[in-house]
Amino acid sequence: MELLVVDDEETLRNVISQVLTADGFSVAEAATGEEALEAFRLRRHPLVITDIRMAGMSGIELLHQIKEHNPETEVVIMTSHASLDSALTALRAGAYDYLIKPFESLDLISAVAARAAEKARLVAQNRELLAQLQRANRELQEANDTLKEMAVRDGLTSLFNHRYFQETLAREVARCRRYQKECSVIFMDVDNFKLYNDTHGHPEGDRLLSTLSGLLCEHLRESDLAARYGGEEFVLLLPETGKEGALVTADEVRGRVARHLFPGGESQPLGKVTISVGVASFPADGGDPSEIVEAADRMLYRAKHEGKNRVCG
Repeated sequence: MELLVVDDEETLRNVISQVLTADGFSVAEAATGEEALEAFRLRRHPLVITDIRMAGMSGIELLHQIKEHNPETEVVIMTSHASLDSALTALRAGAYDYLIKPFESLDLISAVAARAAEKARLVAQNRELLAQLQRANRELQEANDTLKEMAVRDGLTSLFNHRYFQETLAREVARCRRYQKECSVIFMDVDNFKLYNDTHGHPEGDRLLSTLSGLLCEHLRESDLAARYGGEEFVLLLPETGKEGALVTADEVRGRVARHLFPGGESQPLGKVTISVGVASFPADGGDPSEIVEAADRMLYRAKHEGKNRVCG
């Protein structure tokens, strides 16, 4: 462990340094408090042994400065019998221990330094353990957030899944009922998707659904929700939107999909990949979530039966 010895008596400083070097410490020296503080700012020694009385900055002042820079540094104060009260003052100011000069035994220096070094090591270990625990907690929180996100997302399209849509729709309908607001559901299905899969293969079909999910999210408001309802069925939830506004949005989405050049789209019966769309609103088409979804589903099948690539509501 690195250690800084501070004393304006060169002979005493050298003796202490020799003893502690023999004990395995890496010892640096300073002749004044100012010199010690400058050395400490350049390299934060975990242990400092300083005389209490020195020309210029005293050991007590140095102790305060060191603790301001690094509260975890252990400081041992050296004092004479005549200034024992000052040593007690140093302990109250945060010093780890004190040594009384002249020393009864050089072994006493080693013992005090060893105890202070052990405490410094324990403090450093505790700090590292705390840092590891904080990192582990952050990683655990990130993992939990990821799991929560995965639980509400569709694995293929990354849109919200069927369950999350149903839960959100229930909350939105309850909010609209309470505050006498409107909301709308846009239900859509890819036209002739089975034929596309049979012609081009399921991997291409998956790519189509993934691309389609991106088209659905274009130009949506932050409050809107897009979800994969199941298979090739998708749904949009539009808060604060009545039937008229929802029909406009639905037709914009339908046109966006019809204009997109999906690979192999020319082989579809309409010469391109298209969707059929049904629209229903609260409270116009139902008083609870299931009624609204059923109404949107009926409109979707009406769009299918009327020729596909159209919006009904």
